[in-house]
Amino acid sequence: MSVSEMFITLQGVLTADQDIREEIRKVVQALEQTAREILTVLQGVHQGSGFQDIPKKCQKAREHFDTVKTHLASLKNKFPADQYYRFHEHWRFVLQRLVFLAAFVVYLETETLVTREAVTEILGIEADRERGFHLDIEDYLSGVLTLASELSRLAVNSVTAGDYARPLRISAFINELDSGFRLLNLKNDSLRKRYDGLKYDVKKIEEVVYDLSIRGLNKEAPVGEK
Repeated sequence: MSVSEMFITLQGVLTADQDIREEIRKVVQALEQTAREILTVLQGVHQGSGFQDIPKKCQKAREHFDTVKTHLASLKNKFPADQYYRFHEHWRFVLQRLVFLAAFVVYLETETLVTREAVTEILGIEADRERGFHLDIEDYLSGVLTLASELSRLAVNSVTAGDYARPLRISAFINELDSGFRLLNLKNDSLRKRYDGLKYDVKKIEEVVYDLSIRGLNKEAPVGEK
């Protein structure tokens, strides 16, 4: 094979790779749009009347996740199954955002932390990397850290809305989350930096709870009034 023929062959490989990446980008753009729509729905809980509409907003968000499933089903067919991490960077950010949104929905519904397996069910992908397109553990953890930041904001807005018990429950949840992350030996630089931000979320919520305490408002609501 001549040098020219070698480079023609290489160009063919590069072109094929570029075509795959372009197809991936198209699907990722659709996922990003759907993620924005879900976020728009959920942001309504921060408004004064939003707390009364939480079940409706969660249901609306779950309807959008059906679209997410369709896009992800399309995405996993755009590249060879054994090359997930070769193209992972293209969808890493949007997948982390979707994890956060799924975690936020589940928290609003049950005030518990969504499991990685439950997220994969919501998204319609795998938890086990051996089974194909899956949710990487670090992507799951990144999404959970974004949830912590959102809940610190929710704690503040809860007080504004006159819901003084919710910040106490959020505080307990975030402290438990922080304790969980302390058990991890994080090697990923990006993930470790995001975890460093969790302490600020903890501090912010503690300040809200302290303010409620000195005002004599730090009383848990009776059962059934959450």
